[in-house]
Amino acid sequence: MFVTHKLQGAGGVGGGEALFGPRGVFAGGYSGAGAQNNIDYITIATTGNATLFGNLSANSSGPSATTNGTRGVFAGVLGGIIDYITIATTGNSTSFGSLTVTRYSSAATSNGSRGVFGGGGYGPTRYTTIDYITIATTGNATFFGNLTLNRQDLAATSDDTRGVFGAGYYPSTPYFTKQIDYITIATTGNATLFGNLSIARNSLCATSNGSGCVFAGGGDFSSAYSLIEYITIATTGNSTSFGNLSAARTGLSATSDGSRGVFGAGYIQSTATYTPAIDYVTIATTANATNFGNLTVAKAGLAGTSGG
Repeated sequence: MFVTHKLQGAGGVGGGEALFGPRGVFAGGYSGAGAQNNIDYITIATTGNATLFGNLSANSSGPSATTNGTRGVFAGVLGGIIDYITIATTGNSTSFGSLTVTRYSSAATSNGSRGVFGGGGYGPTRYTTIDYITIATTGNATFFGNLTLNRQDLAATSDDTRGVFGAGYYPSTPYFTKQIDYITIATTGNATLFGNLSIARNSLCATSNGSGCVFAGGGDFSSAYSLIEYITIATTGNSTSFGNLSAARTGLSATSDGSRGVFGAGYIQSTATYTPAIDYVTIATTANATNFGNLTVAKAGLAGTSGG
């Protein structure tokens, strides 16, 4: 959800695992016109505006996405549905299967073979549930384990071995967490505490270059944030400051080509507007983000991943 918590299922997206490709894709989300089904794509190494790729099987606010470098999968379409695309080939998504629990605003990542989807919410319920799939084969998800907190609108990424899940909204005071959990993706089991982000928030995004992870944006009931912070995924501990986005926003999404991280769209709380803006950073170098271009639609609560 956005920081105002008026909408179910916006934000909390992840992607951009250590299994990379040159093409970034962004799908679904919510705009002033309602939930969206469009999928856009960019070439991450070059700046410029996004191009229409195709459409998800249904309008979807708050999907999550991950990849094996060839296939991109989007979970939480209409809550429980998983769709997939072949990232190198434009076109509409195809049915993959279903999550074990119907929910929006989970966070997704992968180790290049197995995709995992953690957390999420549906109606008044927030989940600790982590599911997994084998990305190369279609079918329903299988239960993996649980996060340490029941939360939605969190963000996730990986280093090919370890998956990390940061921040989110949970249904008790103080409502927002800065906690980071981790799992070993190849083995099932419950998540373990990794450390903390600097600020408790939800509707942020995350991506990695295979070793370092950046978390960006997000907000709470009163504020939206532009801050970008990073962790080294292989070692536990708290995050460190990286820089800032071009604008404070929530409900954005991120992915990477292994060098450059891109952050797409979001909700600008200060002006109560959706933005199509894409920013980018070089993940190995701390600095403020730079303008990349724009998505085809101004929206928030979308999902991003890469491949091709």
